[in-house]
Amino acid sequence: MQRKKIITSAFSNLCTDQRIEKVCRTLYENGYEVELIGNDWNGAEKMSRPYSFSRIKLISTSLKTAYFEFNWKLYHELKKKADKNTILHANDLDALLPNYVLAKKLNIPLIFDSHEIFSEMPAIQGKMSQKLWRYLEKNLVPKIKFMITASSGYANWFKNKYGIDPVVVQNAPRKLNFEQEIPENNPKILLYQGAINPFRGIDKAILAMHHLNNVIFKIAGDGPKKKEYEELVIKENLQEKVQFLGKLLPEDLRKITPTVDCGMSIEENGGESYFYSLPNKVLDCIQARVPVILSNLPEMQNIKRQFDIGEIIKNHEPENIALAIQTILNRGRENYQPELEKAANILCWENEEVKLLQVFERASNFAVSFKQ
Repeated sequence: MQRKKIITSAFSNLCTDQRIEKVCRTLYENGYEVELIGNDWNGAEKMSRPYSFSRIKLISTSLKTAYFEFNWKLYHELKKKADKNTILHANDLDALLPNYVLAKKLNIPLIFDSHEIFSEMPAIQGKMSQKLWRYLEKNLVPKIKFMITASSGYANWFKNKYGIDPVVVQNAPRKLNFEQEIPENNPKILLYQGAINPFRGIDKAILAMHHLNNVIFKIAGDGPKKKEYEELVIKENLQEKVQFLGKLLPEDLRKITPTVDCGMSIEENGGESYFYSLPNKVLDCIQARVPVILSNLPEMQNIKRQFDIGEIIKNHEPENIALAIQTILNRGRENYQPELEKAANILCWENEEVKLLQVFERASNFAVSFKQ
């Protein structure tokens, strides 16, 4: 039987979205014809993929209007490209509506991949836009038959709220056969990787550097808080101890992560989307066999209970962050290796993609597109 065509869409410039890249590559390598649609918001860096991709050109200057413009243009793109042999694959709530409308119109399968709880993200807390996203979520999500999400916490949230039972496909990296020697860094290196957004604990980790000697804090990424945190480093006179590496391509970041002594994922409780998240950086550090300091949030507690891969911070006071970092450095990266190795063999994309393919297989054989 011929595989269906999959049209994957996301409000993203696609270049650094590792989840979408892994999903599309897995589908492509398993015989599906894949077409990926994103946009040029925040630039359209050059990229190469084995499947076809395109970016919708946006003329909006504000994010609010960009969402409307993208959804309108995405609907028309999907209408041109989708037929009865298509599976639509919407990534996150900001790409769901056009996919939903067209899937219903053509009676074709739709798979919704919720990378987070979009309506509960910190950036929209208490704003009018949050009401709009909640309204959309409430009216569309309960009717969807095929849904995946990135953590068991998210899955339980959607199940409790909307009676839908998503399949959990964690955003784990591909398995890395780790054979390199652990470097003897002097000074030791703490690494943050990811978007420089609020509620990531970055500012508190910067202040924690006052309580650490012979340690450099490297921040790899970009985002709305970068300038503020750069100014904080200057104000605190920590230029010798904190380095901003800028936004790196995933392949360049993968070279840096295995060379550090300690990673960090100390997200704060900035709403339910953060509270139930399992950040990519935790799984990236595990795969690079790097111990990591973690927040005392459910998904990270769950990882720590299964595998002794780092230390959970007591709270976000800089002294307590420094204490967790120092505990890892005193114990030494070498001593975390057996548990990191165990975790890396379980928390890898090769295990997650099996579940992903099962969802697409079921969608390929669907009888009814939406819940009645």
